[in-house]
Amino acid sequence: MNISDSDVLENILEVRIAQLLINEEYKEGKFKIPIHLGFGHESISVAVSRIMQDNDKLILTHRNAAYNLARVRKLKPVLNEYLLKSEGMNGGKIGSMNLLNSELGVIYSSSILGNNFGVAVGVAMAERILDKSNITIILAGDGAIEEGSFHESLLMLKSLELSSLVIIENNEWSMSTRISERRHNIDLEKFSASMDIKYCKLSGNNPIEYIQKLKELRKESIEKNTPILIEVNVTTLGEWTLKNDENPDGKQINYHAGPTPGVNLENENIIIKNENIDPLYVIKKMNIIDIQNVGEIILKRFRDEMV
Repeated sequence: MNISDSDVLENILEVRIAQLLINEEYKEGKFKIPIHLGFGHESISVAVSRIMQDNDKLILTHRNAAYNLARVRKLKPVLNEYLLKSEGMNGGKIGSMNLLNSELGVIYSSSILGNNFGVAVGVAMAERILDKSNITIILAGDGAIEEGSFHESLLMLKSLELSSLVIIENNEWSMSTRISERRHNIDLEKFSASMDIKYCKLSGNNPIEYIQKLKELRKESIEKNTPILIEVNVTTLGEWTLKNDENPDGKQINYHAGPTPGVNLENENIIIKNENIDPLYVIKKMNIIDIQNVGEIILKRFRDEMV
């Protein structure tokens, strides 16, 4: 057994279980702020965390829970921040959508859709001026690629030859609406080609494969001084029932924020969907670790932290 692979998969379990516990607290009404959990985003968040080297910078969006949990590998600092306690990761002053951890390279998270792209250009430019051989990683969702700042920032990253990985999580939803219901498809591969930017697509939720590919792309971006656009297929697990004048009987929609009643810790079950759209199902099939036993150990550790 590859020990490093085992540790990666344990990190995936940590992110899932931490989010499950946060979701349970959310159901009990303990938070005064909106939180965008990332069930189904565990593989890409851990993969990004694992390729980061000293001085690499990570620029996040409002759905940053999985990424911050992957970096810190603890529940208490994040949970306390969500509870707005002084013991929180940012002293209880920032909450969830702008959560950061500068010591571990998470230097900015934006609650404004597309706002982080422009910030990332400035960060990457500063790193170039300081002559650092590192990379700036930008994370956003498919809704953000409609923003003008996405187009402008990619153009600047390319024109200024700035080493960067621009990662777009495509879950095919924008809040309560499927992307296909609200706009024409944006082909990111063709869009990248129009700017002579390399494009890569990740899917399948295998974190080991993701890490290997992202390592290669990080190296290429630094050596060639160029941005690389990466599209990741994800399914944000969990669902809501939307009731309004148009849907008086309720419409099942994808999870966006808040507690999701369809996801719980009953019977200590940490797999949400027995399909490849769930990273936990994928790592279970890999047979590298016993996710049930390891999961119980992590769950106990996190519950002890909460006490």
